[in-house]
Amino acid sequence: MTGSNATPSAQGHPEPGAKLLSPLTIRGLTLRNRIGVSPMCQYSCTDGLADDWHLVHLGSRAAGGAGLVFVEATAVAPEGRISPADMGLWDDRHMPPLARVAAFVKRMGAAPAIQLAHAGRKASCLPPWEGGSKIVSPGLGGWITMAPCPIPFAPGEPAPSPLGEADIKGLIRAFTAAARRAVEAGFQVVELHAAHGYLMHQFLSPLSNTRDDAYGGSLENRMRLVLETAAAIREVLPGDMPFFTRISATDWVAGGWDLSQAVILSRELAKVGVDLIDVSSGGLVPDAKIPVGPGFQVPFAEAIRRDAGVMTSAVGLITEPAQAEDIVASGKADIVLLGREMLREPYWAVKAQQVLGGEQAWPVQYGYAVKRR
Repeated sequence: MTGSNATPSAQGHPEPGAKLLSPLTIRGLTLRNRIGVSPMCQYSCTDGLADDWHLVHLGSRAAGGAGLVFVEATAVAPEGRISPADMGLWDDRHMPPLARVAAFVKRMGAAPAIQLAHAGRKASCLPPWEGGSKIVSPGLGGWITMAPCPIPFAPGEPAPSPLGEADIKGLIRAFTAAARRAVEAGFQVVELHAAHGYLMHQFLSPLSNTRDDAYGGSLENRMRLVLETAAAIREVLPGDMPFFTRISATDWVAGGWDLSQAVILSRELAKVGVDLIDVSSGGLVPDAKIPVGPGFQVPFAEAIRRDAGVMTSAVGLITEPAQAEDIVASGKADIVLLGREMLREPYWAVKAQQVLGGEQAWPVQYGYAVKRR
């Protein structure tokens, strides 16, 4: 949606059949198209604070024509960061720089979205270019991680500290407080991160959750934390604000979390007010064999959309406009989210408009020049 102080930008008039370029309304928000920028960690924060890098990185993709632009996984507590350089929203001081990002994304005609997260046992790591998944010890600026059970992510890592029920209640409060801050900062979509082996996913999978209390054991119990957190977040969001949840549809490991459980979870999430399931996969264990290829996760989004009766987004090696158009036009998902391809080509949405027959939505500062013959 374009704010009142927006730089004018053509909204595009796609030819009949270009579903990817058509608007999508979710609650009170209408996206200008069905192209989104997936949350992508930048590992460029100090004390969780966004800076000019995030403004330029995210603002350029909004100027590039996407309908939805996600801020990276944003920690709801300091110990929930994947690395010490991750973004946070556990304190009011994090709001002003994020509000600046959200306002510019809206000015460019896109909807600003934020993903709220806690990394659990996959926290306290180095940024990828400094060693990636290697855990940083408390003496070197890291911290003791936490999880459903004292089961490390990888052999040889220190065991995480298991969460008690009081800790769990505090965790839910942290997510709801971050959601309130996100609303105040001007975001138009909030997403709960329950995928990629992070804390919520750790509770869902029987491979990482061997608890014998109300939060472990049966599928109902393993889903409890995600559902309680989602319900609590929904309560603090405005009624017209869309609420998404990202899940991994499978662990890609026998005996782990799988699509049949993901469908049940998605149904239950819809009941507590989640509007769209952002469907990914994997991330729980380091040795999963994943058949990576173009659109390899799209069938999961299609199955959840069909069997759980909820809107979905598709992710995973979606690179070409015709490929993305087929996904939404054939009903496999309601929106596509692009990650690495948006890093390669921030104006991917404009390319899609050209390929699919829509009017190219250049910012006016560029459009008068690039359209001149």
